Amino acid sequence: MSDKLIIFDTTLRDGEQSPGASMTREEKLRIARQLERLCVDVIEAGFAASSNGDFEAVRAIAAAIKDSTVCSLARANDRDISRAAEALRPAARARIHTFIATSDLHMEKKLRMTREQVLEQSRLAVRFARNLCADVEFSAEDGYRSDPDFLARVVEVAIAEGATTINIPDTVGYAIPELYGEFIRKLRERVPSSDRAVWSVHCHNDLGMAVANSLAGVTIGGARQIECTINGLGERAGNCSLEEVVMAVRTRRDYFGLQVGIDASQIVPASRLVAQTTGFVVQPNKAVVGANAFAHASGIHQDGVLKARDTYEIMRAEDVGWSANRIVLGKLSGRNAFKQRLQELGVELESEAEVNAAFTRFKDLADRKSEIFDEDIIALVGDESVTAEQEYFRLLSLSQHSETGERPHARVTFAAGSQELRAECDGNGPVDASLKAIESQLSSGAELLLYSVNAITSGSTESQGEVTVRLQLGGRVVNGVGADPDIVVASAKAYLAALNKLRSKTERVAAQG
Repeated sequence: MSDKLIIFDTTLRDGEQSPGASMTREEKLRIARQLERLCVDVIEAGFAASSNGDFEAVRAIAAAIKDSTVCSLARANDRDISRAAEALRPAARARIHTFIATSDLHMEKKLRMTREQVLEQSRLAVRFARNLCADVEFSAEDGYRSDPDFLARVVEVAIAEGATTINIPDTVGYAIPELYGEFIRKLRERVPSSDRAVWSVHCHNDLGMAVANSLAGVTIGGARQIECTINGLGERAGNCSLEEVVMAVRTRRDYFGLQVGIDASQIVPASRLVAQTTGFVVQPNKAVVGANAFAHASGIHQDGVLKARDTYEIMRAEDVGWSANRIVLGKLSGRNAFKQRLQELGVELESEAEVNAAFTRFKDLADRKSEIFDEDIIALVGDESVTAEQEYFRLLSLSQHSETGERPHARVTFAAGSQELRAECDGNGPVDASLKAIESQLSSGAELLLYSVNAITSGSTESQGEVTVRLQLGGRVVNGVGADPDIVVASAKAYLAALNKLRSKTERVAAQG
């Protein structure tokens, strides 16, 4: 059995299914390039058949990525598979990932299909996909809750038709590590042709065991691919966390005996990029990438680390990309230096006009903030990735007054297309007053689900504030992110960004794997 563990990243597909985490084509491209720098083996770029927007994103990623395999999800039908193949056509290495539910519960309640119908659909789907792409992955949705004998029949058929990877997901996060590992092992034993495919695991974190289950699928079950996401991003409680899996296998190589091709120094940059793009802030005590992951508050711990790092540290912070924030630019920096730094960060703006607009914003920020960090630059150009149509609402100016004993008041000027709107309102605080002023003109009817403030860089009161606003309207949930040294301004930007997404008519079809 191979000692290479394949890392399959689904941040751009399953991770994007988190309510409010949908990304633009340009944002997906930026993250895909970072995943390539991370040396991820397979990048699941999206679900090409779900929308025209996702199709275009998959196609753009397929054209841009050269070192990783680019994958698109497809339901087990000819339309989805054809759409995936078309989107993947520019890829240097492509994979079609087709799936169908195999648990009795899903077949009866969701698919309304019999076992024999699902078996035949699996056969036809893999056969069709294999004629379009040499690399085909087959997933049995809700596989862990499926009847093992029936599941073995489906898997055997998929391998016979040319599936090169077999994925057995714990779709609802129901598994227990030892039981899941044994389930995979026994399933492989039931399938005579099991050695003709790579076995894969895809675990959700509903009971907090996605990483443990995935690793048990490898050590006990014999799987050699783990499907995971940056920061464990994903619907409900999230997916298996890439950074935790990779560092577990690297740190405990004595136990796992496996090799991973990941450049671990790119883990923290990837984590930051995904967090800033989606607005899903990483909790401070998150393993590997949390702000406190390598912090020591206890005096005993501090003393031990100063004497010998390995007394309390099993990993080196710098190995996963942690380092002191490096000041890269300031107000005296020129356009070429700014453009070069964008390229180093993997940010590719499509035209010189976009570069010029971003540089103008950079100079404005540099006049207000003396030290510009990489995180500032990523946040700075985030708004440049939206098209004019998507940025229908734009903040033009904001002034607010807040005084002890007086009710805060805000005056906001913003654009709605070509129209300039002005509004002012009182509120419980300056942020409340600003958002109420915007609503007084738009009457969007959106429900505010989340308001979150995060410092982009630490250690200074002049750090940019990053605000995430999550809105819900008519069943749609979107995130808006805004950054500015002034938290009130950042809040207004975030609110308008969320309204822009709600205004977008792009529809998505969710798929679970």
